[in-house]
Amino acid sequence: MTLVNTPKHLAKFALAVCVSCATAPAAFAASAGTHAEAGPEAAFLEENEIAMTKMMDGMDAKPSGDVDKDFVAMMIPHHQGAIDMAQAELRHGKNEQLRRIAQEIIVEQQQEIVAMRIALGQPLPPSAAAPDQMGPGHASGSAAQPTHHSMSGSMSNQEDQQ
Repeated sequence: MTLVNTPKHLAKFALAVCVSCATAPAAFAASAGTHAEAGPEAAFLEENEIAMTKMMDGMDAKPSGDVDKDFVAMMIPHHQGAIDMAQAELRHGKNEQLRRIAQEIIVEQQQEIVAMRIALGQPLPPSAAAPDQMGPGHASGSAAQPTHHSMSGSMSNQEDQQ
């Protein structure tokens, strides 16, 4: 079997891997029906659909001629999509095991984004406070004190000190 490492083939592979990502918002909307539109799940479904759309749009990167850059250009939006979906779980989910998994997803995906940027010598994003991670029952738009800083900020500070 011959592997062709062109950006075109890489993009097709990445999109094939994420076929479920592309169809998930529509599947959620179809299965949720009108109950979610009026119920407490509506905000979660809306946030999730926005995250999925943003992720898929971001993964539609134009080939650069460099497989490594193209891989990172598609993977960073993919990882950010996972972060955004995990944040929606933290804002709206009630299952403490799933909320803990969502927290782990956020940390791990942020670390991988930083690692990919460092591997390519790309600048790191500016440090930012964590989003509202208050438990269920709090308004998702309410202001909250940040609980921690993003991994990108701590990595960036380490580089500044060197």
